[in-house]
Amino acid sequence: MSNLTKLSARDRIESLLDDGGFVEIGGLVTARSTDFNMQEKETPADGVITGSGSIDGNLVYVYSQDATVLGGSIGEMHAKKIAKIYNMAMKVGAPVIALIDCAGLRLQEATDALTAFGRIYQKQAFASGVIPQITAVFGNCGGGAAIIPALSDFTFMTKEDSKLFVNSPNALEGNYEEKCDTASAAFHEKESGLCDVVCDTEMDVLTKIRELVTMLPACNEDSTFFAENEDDLNRTIPGLDGLKDDARAVIENIADNGVFFETKKEYAPGMVTGLIKLGGATVGVVANQTKDGGDKLSANGAKKAAELVNFCDSFNLPILTLTAVNGYVACKCSEKKIAKAAAELTYAFANANVPKVNLIIGEAYGSAYVTMNSKSLGNDIEFAWPGAKIGMMEPEMAVKIIYAEELSKADDKKAFINEKKKEYASLQASAAEAARRGYVDDIIEPDATRKRLIAAFEMLYTKAEDRPYKKHGSI
Repeated sequence: MSNLTKLSARDRIESLLDDGGFVEIGGLVTARSTDFNMQEKETPADGVITGSGSIDGNLVYVYSQDATVLGGSIGEMHAKKIAKIYNMAMKVGAPVIALIDCAGLRLQEATDALTAFGRIYQKQAFASGVIPQITAVFGNCGGGAAIIPALSDFTFMTKEDSKLFVNSPNALEGNYEEKCDTASAAFHEKESGLCDVVCDTEMDVLTKIRELVTMLPACNEDSTFFAENEDDLNRTIPGLDGLKDDARAVIENIADNGVFFETKKEYAPGMVTGLIKLGGATVGVVANQTKDGGDKLSANGAKKAAELVNFCDSFNLPILTLTAVNGYVACKCSEKKIAKAAAELTYAFANANVPKVNLIIGEAYGSAYVTMNSKSLGNDIEFAWPGAKIGMMEPEMAVKIIYAEELSKADDKKAFINEKKKEYASLQASAAEAARRGYVDDIIEPDATRKRLIAAFEMLYTKAEDRPYKKHGSI
């Protein structure tokens, strides 16, 4: 593997793949256009190196754009090479990894280049939900090229050198790069949510992609569920309930060997999403991060979670949710989009027919709880920790509504509220009451969480669920 900070297009491939495993395809292809004296320019491989190789023994297809050839711009033959890689990957069932360093559309080829963009978009659309698509942006990815990572399942960027934009920052009215760099990794990590992982160096990005590939199925028909696992399946975790406000810490504690591949960490931090191995099997995780404001469901948090749920459902990955939510974010800005975002998350959970397990670790109140993979949306198993609270709303608020008339006449209002709160909590807001009604399948001890979850997913391994025929949903 190369130790260079800024790698060439070929170095990136060789650093990504297992040693000596790259097989190049289309290495002799050059540009076909002769307009604007293009025939006088050298265009080796037409600015993109394509081929196949392996990552930890897993077959992958990869293309790496070469910025030294016409800026890595996309033209007719450039796109044909990428399309061919996609065709082969879909035939054999293997991920496609794009290493982007591109000046955008090749101006010298005009409509041929426009058609080339469309050809790549079409292949990505066909491949969506069939094979995993991973994109890493190492240099520029501007204009129409910005659609490529947006059509992918996972996007990586480097902190300093990656630039991802449809319109450059300086082209936005009232803005300039120094004021707000809308092309930067920081912007897409925190504001747009387009970037899943930001790394310091190119080598760090390639290492993270290797880690991700080992956690993903090769395609939507890959049913490998169990893998080698050195962690104890029956490992107990003392004091886990003390972390109920920090879902990320809970996830890391229950995961095999503590490995959690988190996605979009800085975007909507109140919602935690990612992949773990649990008993050797890859599981998608969605969790409310109370300590970062996740006790209230936000529009961005709902969209972030829905995206991971849809990915897991496409590739037959089980889904685990850790629920601790008490209503929605309440502000004017949120009201513009929260209903639609919550509907997208509700639809994603209800529509997914993979194994689904929900664990309530804190408060679970109102329709926001229903949205978080509740029993009523069709989850297979619902667990709760003993201290979980499940109901329509917080007991105090409920008491003030139910007993409004009595409260107005009470001499000691505080004592009256406290008395009625206890009564309401015992009747309508406890895990035990939800379990009696069948809405919770079992109340489990926090230190036994890992082994109970592993047992649940093993039991659900052969799950098959028929749904009404439809072409696709419209949400």
